[in-house]
Amino acid sequence: MTQADTTSPAGSTDVDVDFETEAAPAIDGVRLADDIPPRRLIVTLFGLYARAQNNWLAVAAVIRLMEELGVPSPAVRSSISRLKRRGMLIGARHDGSAGYSLAPQTLEMLAEGDVRIFERKRATPRDGWLTVVFSIPESERGKRHELRTQLTRLGFGTAAAGVWVAPGNIAREAEQMLRRRGLSGYVDMFRGEHLGFGDLRSKVRTWWDLDELTELYAQYLARYRPVLQAAGTDAFTAGDAFRAYVSALTEWRRLPYLDPGLPHELLPPGWNGIAAGELFDRLNATLSGPAREHATTLITR
Repeated sequence: MTQADTTSPAGSTDVDVDFETEAAPAIDGVRLADDIPPRRLIVTLFGLYARAQNNWLAVAAVIRLMEELGVPSPAVRSSISRLKRRGMLIGARHDGSAGYSLAPQTLEMLAEGDVRIFERKRATPRDGWLTVVFSIPESERGKRHELRTQLTRLGFGTAAAGVWVAPGNIAREAEQMLRRRGLSGYVDMFRGEHLGFGDLRSKVRTWWDLDELTELYAQYLARYRPVLQAAGTDAFTAGDAFRAYVSALTEWRRLPYLDPGLPHELLPPGWNGIAAGELFDRLNATLSGPAREHATTLITR
């Protein structure tokens, strides 16, 4: 069963709706997309293929793409409606056909995500640290929640109550986010070195939940290493590449935001995040081309 996402950005709650999800064909025994919420798959599809189609996809094309992933039409339509209510998609007709475009803020979000996902840059000790403190009155608690959410999304951890830290190499990205979202007036941001005291490698494990991140990377490696191996066989089709790539990218998308990009010197010995990043890069290089070809046939059918 796949449960539609139920919470809107404003905090309102939609009615829970469950849909039977048709199992997508397995690849080397791995079922893909079965446990990924349909709305996340739709965002991936629009990010990959709508931007290449003048930022528009017909509803019928989205349904065909999602059915290829094992998601039935009712679940697709419900998820699209939720994304529209959230302001992420905008209804638009082209040549008499109903469809959707990515909203400007969604295009911006995806462009930012492209950098995080495809151009990951790990910090070095020379980058130092970025520290953010803020003060927001209780009457604007919504802004407080938004700020915490955005800082977490950028990879900030909490060194103490109200003290947020991140590697210094994301300073420009953080500044741009704060200004764009109208949050800069509540924030003071500092950049410098950690002068003391205690073992910094031990401290970062309290500022970020690296154990949870290690487990997420382990799950990704276990799920997609067999897929990469299968991609090298003659039996692997363009449809397999499409299903594997959309699933792999959708599951990967959140990991670069959870990962603060700490310098190698501060990571646990043998940390699996490096191997997971290398695996994603190989999946991207191997699958993205045939996946796009297959998607194009479904979009233009």
